[in-house]
Amino acid sequence: MTNESQIEVLNDLVRINNDRIEGYGKAIENMKEDNGLLNPLFSSLQQDSRKNNQDLNAEISKLGGTPDTGTTTGGKIYRAWMDVKATFGGDDAKAILESCEGGEDAAKRAYQTAMESGDLAGDTAALVARQQGDQRAAHDKIKALRDQYKG
Repeated sequence: MTNESQIEVLNDLVRINNDRIEGYGKAIENMKEDNGLLNPLFSSLQQDSRKNNQDLNAEISKLGGTPDTGTTTGGKIYRAWMDVKATFGGDDAKAILESCEGGEDAAKRAYQTAMESGDLAGDTAALVARQQGDQRAAHDKIKALRDQYKG
C-alpha cells in the first residue's frame, strides 16, 4: 500500500464526516419541537465528526497529503448523506431520525469499506478502526431512538 492510497481512503472518510456535520445541522434546523434530547445529541454527533476530521486531517498531513474539505459529491465511497440531506421533508422526530439513520448506514458502510480496502496500515488503520467503533455506537443510538418513535 502506498501513502497515496491511504490518503485517498482517509479523504473519503473526511468527506463522509463532512456530510455527517452538514446532515446533523440540517436535522437540527428541521426539528420544530425538540424534546430536549435530539438536538443536543445531533450537536454532539456533529462535534464527533469534527474531531474525526481533525484526527484524519493530521494523519493525511503526516502521510504527505492534503486534507479534503468537500463532501461526498466528489468521493468514491458513499454519497448517501447527500441523499439524506435532500430528503428532509418532515419536521417530526421520527422522520428526522429515520433520515439520520440512513445517513449513519452510509457512514457505517464507508468505514467498513475503508477497513476492508487493504489500503490502511499501522497507526492509520488503528485510527480508522477506533472511529469505526464510535460511528457504530452513534448508529446504534440513532436507531434505538428511532425505534422509540415507532407506533
